[in-house]
Amino acid sequence: MQTRPLGSGGPELTVVGFGAWEAGKPSDWGTPPPDEQILEAIRAALDHGIGWIDTAEVYGDGTSERFVARAIGERRDEVLIASKVAPRPEGSGFRPEQVAAACRGTLERLGTDRLDLYQLHWPDEDDGVPIEETWGAMVELVGAGLVRWIGVSNFDRPMIERCSAIRHVDSLQQEFSMLALADRELIRWCGEQGIGVVTYAPLGYGLLTGAITMDTTFAPGDFRPGEDMFAPDALRRALAVVDGLRPIADRLGATVAQLALAWNFHQPGVTSAIAGSRDPRHVAANAAAGDLGLDAPTLDAVDALLA
Repeated sequence: MQTRPLGSGGPELTVVGFGAWEAGKPSDWGTPPPDEQILEAIRAALDHGIGWIDTAEVYGDGTSERFVARAIGERRDEVLIASKVAPRPEGSGFRPEQVAAACRGTLERLGTDRLDLYQLHWPDEDDGVPIEETWGAMVELVGAGLVRWIGVSNFDRPMIERCSAIRHVDSLQQEFSMLALADRELIRWCGEQGIGVVTYAPLGYGLLTGAITMDTTFAPGDFRPGEDMFAPDALRRALAVVDGLRPIADRLGATVAQLALAWNFHQPGVTSAIAGSRDPRHVAANAAAGDLGLDAPTLDAVDALLA
């Protein structure tokens, strides 16, 4: 699988990462599968060349991190692990002592002595903790040897710049897909600043897999029917994009999902796209996208379709 450096000073990441959100909150996607299937899905990522896993403390209140630990077992040195701390009340909180405690809890759940990448999950808008204090606590974790690289998620440019004034921001994790282009320029800017970008929801929560239609019925508990992206008009527009992608994918000998993933990590500023699944077969197919190269005419054809 192709790899790229995470920004100007980060590690080499495979261009497709494994997202463990579904492992931690499987009920968000309908009826939870057996635990062993979730573990096999994570192991399939490593078996098929995916070199890093994204998780977080809030994914099932630590459940995801525990699944990751169980799945990788003695294969810890084969994979980079990224996790995140969130503000209260969902997470541990952004006060310096809370960040430090959250990191220790994550390390314990993951059964490891270090995190490769630790990120602030989203901005603290309620507790009033200055981001400079929180980011300073993240820097201290690096100095203590508990974390190798640090980043942010769901931040805008002004917030990133406030952090950068203290210490370089190694990464931004942001939603980005063919159906969610709002942060395209922010991602490009990050690339210019030497900030790596890892994207989440690159398959539009399943819309860009080609498996969803206007008649799709979601299982009870599945979060997607309540999202704006799945409202009737938005769904029709998304499916029109998918229909336009099919002949392009066919010419490449790829699936629509593989094309969507490859397009994602070919965008300026993007280091890696995070793709999660509870199905080992889907994980293997997602990993295969990491070998897919897209030439300029292909990228132009997709951009014309999106326009």
